[in-house]
Amino acid sequence: MKRNLLLLLSLIVVLVVYNSCKKERQSYLPTLLTSSTWELASVQVTTYQGSTQLGTATLNTNCQLKQTFTFNPDQSCSYQNFICRSDIASGKWQFSDDKLTLQANMLCKDTVPGGKDTVDAPFLNARIVNLGSYSLVLETGDINEYSGSTKKRVIRRFAFVHQ
Repeated sequence: MKRNLLLLLSLIVVLVVYNSCKKERQSYLPTLLTSSTWELASVQVTTYQGSTQLGTATLNTNCQLKQTFTFNPDQSCSYQNFICRSDIASGKWQFSDDKLTLQANMLCKDTVPGGKDTVDAPFLNARIVNLGSYSLVLETGDINEYSGSTKKRVIRRFAFVHQ
């Protein structure tokens, strides 16, 4: 009887350990990202010199176009109306190994000061500030926190909500 009980307990322990290890390899992040389309809520641009914040501006406050970011389970993605331009940019996305950075290789048309058109990959290396059921916040630009004390850097913060 003791032997059967010991065998049963050993089997239960093995099953629990196996099931726990199996779950470590799974990630809920792709499901959060691909569950539906993300709509842009705001874009903030913050300028720093070293660690000192010089100013913050909110962009696209007068844009009448709905800007959406769509991530698909096959790792394709698209951004509609980037920076309030009637256009669709497409590419591929993936998470970095540590799941802290979103990498999307799509090229978007942008306008720089002076009215000159340019092509940019704004989400090629985007730090994930927040990814939840209802919101996604990405930071792009000079996100390296170890810049020199005299170097100016610009960080763009894109905030999205589920559509």
